[in-house]
This record gives sequence, C-alpha cells and structure tokens, in this order.
Amino acid sequence: MNKRLKFHAKSPFFSTVKSRVDQYFKQTGKHMHASSAMWLKAAFFLFGFLGCYAIIISNILPALAMLGLAVLLGAFSAFVGFNVCHDAIHGSFSDNRHINKALSMVFNLLGASPYIWNISHNGVHHTFTNIPGHDEDLVVAPGLIRIEQDDPKRKIQRYQHWYAFPLYGLASISWAFRKDFLKMSQTKIGQVTLKHPKKEYFNLFASKALYYFLFIALPLITLDITWWQFLIGFLAMHLAQGFTMGLVFQLAHVVEGTDFPAASPTGTMEEAWAEHQMRTTANFCSQNRIAAFLLGGLNSQIEHHLFPKICHIHYRAIGKIVKQAAKEYHLPYIESQTFGAALQSHYRVLKKFALEAKSAKVQYQAS
Repeated sequence: MNKRLKFHAKSPFFSTVKSRVDQYFKQTGKHMHASSAMWLKAAFFLFGFLGCYAIIISNILPALAMLGLAVLLGAFSAFVGFNVCHDAIHGSFSDNRHINKALSMVFNLLGASPYIWNISHNGVHHTFTNIPGHDEDLVVAPGLIRIEQDDPKRKIQRYQHWYAFPLYGLASISWAFRKDFLKMSQTKIGQVTLKHPKKEYFNLFASKALYYFLFIALPLITLDITWWQFLIGFLAMHLAQGFTMGLVFQLAHVVEGTDFPAASPTGTMEEAWAEHQMRTTANFCSQNRIAAFLLGGLNSQIEHHLFPKICHIHYRAIGKIVKQAAKEYHLPYIESQTFGAALQSHYRVLKKFALEAKSAKVQYQAS
C-alpha cells in the first residue's frame, strides 16, 4: 500500500501517554491482550450468535418466534463483530497471531471480508481519520448524507436528520452484497494505492458463497416458511445488525466537536497523528460497564485509536490515563456521558447540515 499523506513527527503528548500506559501494565501485571474475562465475553457472544442460528435453522419454532430470533441474531452478529472480530483483526485479541487469524475469519460469517476490513479500517481509517478524500468511513451514503463542509449539497439532504438513521440499518446488507466487491475492484481506497493478491479474490468469492449458502440457501431449503417470510426475516436480521454497527461507528466520529481537517497542498497534516486522533474521535458512556460489554470498547474510541493493539477489555482503565494527559497537553477529550447524549449530538450534526442544504437554494449540485 502506498500512503501519500504525511503527519508531523511524534508528539510529546503521545510519548507521555504511551509511557504511562506501559507503566500501568507493568505495575498491575496485566497483559495487554485478552484476559480470562475477555475470553468469557467472546464465548458468550459467539455461542449466542451460533445458538440463535442453530435454533432458527432447526425449524422447531413458529414463524413469528423465528422472526424475533432473526432480530436477535442480527444484534449478536454486530456484538460478535465488536467484541471478537474487531480486536482479532487489529491483532489485539491475543499475542498469538494464529488465534487472531482464526477469530478474524468469523467476520466472514457476518457477511464481511476481514481482508477488506483490515485495509479500509485498520490501514486507512485509523491513519487518516475524518480526513475528507482519505477516510472512506465518512462515505456512508454518497449524495444522501452530508456530514462535512466539502460534501456537495443536494435537495434531499434537507431531510437527512430523519432518514439517516434508517439508512444506517442497510450497512450490513451493503457489506454482504456490495461493499466488499466494490472495494476489491478498486485500485485505491481513499488515497491509498492497492494491489490485491490473487488469492484474496478467491477468498472473497469463496467466503461470500459460504455466507449466501448458510444464510440464504440453507434456510430456504430447511425452513417451513414461504419465500416472503424468509425475506422478511433476512431483512430484519440485517437491519438489526446494520443499525447497531452503523450507529455505533457514527457516534464515534460524527458528533459535535470532532474535526474534519483537510490536508495541505503538499500532502502533510498540520499536527502529529496522535493529536489528530484526539480532535477527530469521540467517546460515549465510556465508564458504563454495560456499554463496554456490548460494544467491545468502541464507546472508548479515543483509547482504541491511540492504542489499537491493546485489547478493548483494558480501555476503561487506561481511559483515565489518556484523559489526564490530554488535559495536561491542552488537547480535547471529546466525550458524551450517555448514549442518549451522543445520539442527540449526532442528530444535531445531521440537522446542521440539513439546514445548510435547505438554505442553499441555488447552489445544489446536479443529481
């Protein structure tokens, strides 16, 4: 991969916070990867995911009960992605790369490619966070949702604060049927030039075929339901999965206070990478144990972006260290105390750009 955008040299802030985090692990004797509690949590979500699927495919329940389980399966799919696959693909779940590799392959059962995710999320998003033209995670629904100033204005965006949330529910359907294929066909993701190994094309098509068999063909063959009942259940599963995933990622970067900085004409950023992460990333209810359990530490997004190689089970503890260092170096530490507050903040961002689209009567880009 060819990464053209450059950040300034290492920062005193990051040197300080990294030293303190290292000292925390040394003093507590804890390991930076998964603890026994993390393994138990991973087992809970994996068994929940597999259990929901097994009960549905067993065909022992009435259609309405299976619909409820389909929604629960979608939620468990998102939680498996948050709590197991996300850490594994980052290499933070275990210090054994074979374990990380095995757990990352579970991502295929959620309808997404771990190979593409590693490039677009780990490589691009984590490096070029919230930089227009570089961070493709900003591109949620091109032309429909506007979240930064350089996005073109369109008439339909006047209502985006109402329709954005339902659109988030389509995230996993896009992954399963469109997004991975599209990115595999691209020579660049953001401004990163790519050359995909031939074996990854085979892996992509083979994993998608397995997913389509398990979640489309097999249910249609084994379940005593009509095709339209299956379609309702399949869509309900994906809407639950997509809405959970899409909303959590939006609350981490598209809320009031987060920046969307542009690179200079020379291809450099004005500050160091760590400072950039502090200005473009946000936490929500990071000290809430239930949120941390369900969301795999993605509610502690600041800590995750600074230390993606540390298992999320530790974010709640090291968050206090990061927050104190940010205060000392006069850097923002953007956080919402509750999920509701973060949701309202994201809604206000959507509405702000909706109002801008409404006022720009003669400046709309042609659709």
